[in-house]
Amino acid sequence: MNITAELASQLVREQFAQWGHLPVEPVLPGGHDNRTFRLGSHLAVRMPSHTRYEPQVEKEYRWLPYLAGHLSIPVTEPQAMGSPGAGYPLKWSVNRWLPGRPALYYTGDKSALATDLASFLQSLWSIPVNAGPLAGQHNFYRGGPLSVYDGETRQAIQVLEDPIDDGACRRIWEQALDSTWDQRPVWVHGDVAPGNLLLDQGKLCGVIDFGCMGVGDPACDLVMAWTYFQGSSRQRFMDALPVDASTWNRARGWALWKALITYEQPESQRIVGDLTKEHRRLSDSAQ
Repeated sequence: MNITAELASQLVREQFAQWGHLPVEPVLPGGHDNRTFRLGSHLAVRMPSHTRYEPQVEKEYRWLPYLAGHLSIPVTEPQAMGSPGAGYPLKWSVNRWLPGRPALYYTGDKSALATDLASFLQSLWSIPVNAGPLAGQHNFYRGGPLSVYDGETRQAIQVLEDPIDDGACRRIWEQALDSTWDQRPVWVHGDVAPGNLLLDQGKLCGVIDFGCMGVGDPACDLVMAWTYFQGSSRQRFMDALPVDASTWNRARGWALWKALITYEQPESQRIVGDLTKEHRRLSDSAQ
């Protein structure tokens, strides 16, 4: 879909006249599931890039005000839900703009963020689930069983046999599949990633993009241990969370799955390498 600032501006003018005079500017990087545009100084336009992401609009509109009322860290809050128009066939949203710089660009000490993120996740998990959306196709099974991606992961390991430690990858994956979440379901963000965490001087000041939210197993929200944190900050993050070894194993499975299917990216190669090195170290220490 060719989603431009001009299209976003036209939709706003046609459907929300009170904001029609505000300038619209693209937010870079533009995102995958949604394209985001800044609307004036206090708002943002969020437009799904494919029909598969459209259900996220209504889900965020329904549940984010509820979650925001229970969290001390600011999160995305929808202000209005737009309809198809101007040749754009999907629902879209206007959200409150949150200040801060994505963790993606932060190069300083990550220890404070490790502690802040662990605290945020525990707060999120403590919110009553009520009739929150169970993991499913709407959020690509975040919070659900990893077995959904078993075939895809094993195929990736087979295809990538030479550049990876395929034996270690299989053992990491099998350990991840050995357990399931047997406690009450909790809220999950579903896409805890550096681009969705906003920082102010290394401290967490906002969390955005809840399109993959749902309720279920929190393991999917722990992947930052390998996708972002390293060394002491990784250990600090892990130590700050009261989850068992089986949950960490499932979290490694989530991180491994995504890194394997995007292995052409250098960062994914690093993640696979970190996971397999960690696996060998833990295996050696257990002997």
